[in-house]
Amino acid sequence: MKDPFKVYKAKGELVPIIISVPHCGTKFPKELKSKYKYRLQQQIDDTDWYVDTLYKFALKMGITIIKARYNRWVIDLNRDPESAPLYNDGRIITGLTSSTDFFGNEIYRKKKFIPNEKETKRRLEAYYWPYYKKVEALLEERKTKFGKVLLWDAHSIRAYVPTIRKEKFPDMILGDNDEKTAHSKLISSALENLNSATYQVNHNDPFKGGHITRYFGAPENNIHALQLEMNKILYMDDRELLFDKARAHQMQVVLKRTLDGLIETIHNL
Repeated sequence: MKDPFKVYKAKGELVPIIISVPHCGTKFPKELKSKYKYRLQQQIDDTDWYVDTLYKFALKMGITIIKARYNRWVIDLNRDPESAPLYNDGRIITGLTSSTDFFGNEIYRKKKFIPNEKETKRRLEAYYWPYYKKVEALLEERKTKFGKVLLWDAHSIRAYVPTIRKEKFPDMILGDNDEKTAHSKLISSALENLNSATYQVNHNDPFKGGHITRYFGAPENNIHALQLEMNKILYMDDRELLFDKARAHQMQVVLKRTLDGLIETIHNL
């Protein structure tokens, strides 16, 4: 069986940053593919389309990228493994092994295909924990070399998801679980550079960072973590279907400036 992740090795001189892209996977394991509605598989919603492509420039900066191979409908890598809620404010949010998409549409062909406790445990062992263990290994490798490391968890979302928020989402949202997952200087650096363009940038509102950020972020142990959520229309077309090179380039300028600032900041911590 293939690893449920793919690692793109950094090029050039290494820096103490790892980028994780847990929601860009579009594939389904052979044993599960037939259980999902065929029509929905043609354009899988809830997927962070092309985020791995958007960040490919970071490889030349000395940053390693890890991305999920399988879609979040198989198992959501950014949810608590015990299905504990990330938020308690009444919002609707898909679960660890959700049976619906963000809009409430059933994703399985038959009710009997919805994962039970045994199947959820199997998926955790087969697809979830291998991703976490690889991220942990990459972070430890960089921490051994530099004494400290930052995990940048990269995400995107539709401009409008009324089941989560009635209003349009901000252009970008930096999450650090209320400043618990990263040093304040790293947070300040990220916000300053993300705000250097004309995009609207929120901090911990409406997202504070998912399970990956909260699980790995341990500033007291010199492992820092930040999550960036961004509107898909910042790098895709208005229909949120196709990669838009012009928009993506503008976004990459800001992202590179932000990552450069974080590299400098973490070296000086």
